[in-house]
Amino acid sequence: MKLNNKNIILGVSGSIAAYKAPDIVHRLQDLGAKVRVILTQSGAKFITELSLQVASKNKVWHNLWDKEAELCMGHIELAKWADAILIAPASANTIADIALGKAHDLLNSVILASDCPILIAPAMNQLMYASDSVQTNLQTLSRRQIIIIAPKHGKQACGDVGKGRLAEPVSIAQKVGDIFQNTNLGGKKVLITLGATIEAIDPVRYLSNHSSGKMGSAIADACIEAGAQVTLVHSNITVELNQKAVAISAISAEKMYTAVMDNITQQDIFIACAAVSDYYIKNIAKNKIKKSAKPLTLELTPTKDILQAVCQLPQKPLCIGFAAETQNLLENARNKLKNKSCDAIILNDISKPNSGFKSDENTLIFLTPTNHIKIAKNSKQKLGRKIVEILSKNFYNIYKKPC
Repeated sequence: MKLNNKNIILGVSGSIAAYKAPDIVHRLQDLGAKVRVILTQSGAKFITELSLQVASKNKVWHNLWDKEAELCMGHIELAKWADAILIAPASANTIADIALGKAHDLLNSVILASDCPILIAPAMNQLMYASDSVQTNLQTLSRRQIIIIAPKHGKQACGDVGKGRLAEPVSIAQKVGDIFQNTNLGGKKVLITLGATIEAIDPVRYLSNHSSGKMGSAIADACIEAGAQVTLVHSNITVELNQKAVAISAISAEKMYTAVMDNITQQDIFIACAAVSDYYIKNIAKNKIKKSAKPLTLELTPTKDILQAVCQLPQKPLCIGFAAETQNLLENARNKLKNKSCDAIILNDISKPNSGFKSDENTLIFLTPTNHIKIAKNSKQKLGRKIVEILSKNFYNIYKKPC
């Protein structure tokens, strides 16, 4: 479904067409979306908060000055949560507020704080819609890349006939779904490693790390959205993988190395997102090692470097690595970029609280040999799309080569 794993905010403003908002919620949910509703003060004159709460199965947001929500900066959190914001119906007054960049209520504040796609479905009297003021405001919004879902021609609640009726809920939901369908990676083959490898010590114990696979899974989702054929070589993970990807389980570093090298031919892009163990146990105990008062010594042997091996292939794909660092961040990432001979490194600062391993959010820096791009803290799903966007812009010629 077009909106699987997508978070959509529906803004409902003051229009008689607000009675269609629950149907819009259902149509978005039919496409797989999670929906949260922001109801404006004027919108509440036409539809109840309870109706929207029942439809969305979520709290309805309406108050910018909600003390409980603002303890964690509610409008900022909502903006970060959303993959897209839809205002339907959008009244003439709401359209004007957005065009002027006002922040006097929750909906407008969330819009200003968000960097996600915004869609507006106008609904108003046909003469209001045709007015110079409304048309000028809509043109302003279009220039800002806000998507306008044009109203329909027909009989209106006031008895007039003309253009101004809200577009049908099914059509509105489809328009939202369409913005996540792109062809930036159309026909390209992408291999992604993800998760934490496991190195056995004995039949019971092992060496591993805190990687959950969430970042790699988010990148995979974004690549699939962009039209790519994705192969996932995964170790230990805590997430469900996209069913459109080919998934290959590889628990240890050695098995991951083999799986990658067996499947790397004909790949256009390789993204090494897995947290691969740097060492394995040289002599794995056949039986459980019993605890004793004496110190235990384990001999560790370096694992094969998967990223470096792929980068050294004669016909190598575009190679993107990850660097999880706790200190000397840029220096260590740049050294890895140079030493591995890869095309880019994505720096992940795992020293920050509530970010990186196991978290649903992350803060990244995308480094190439000549540039670096800071990617602010956000959900890993959004960061996955941002990574694909950066790759598309910075490696355009590589992506446009014949399949």
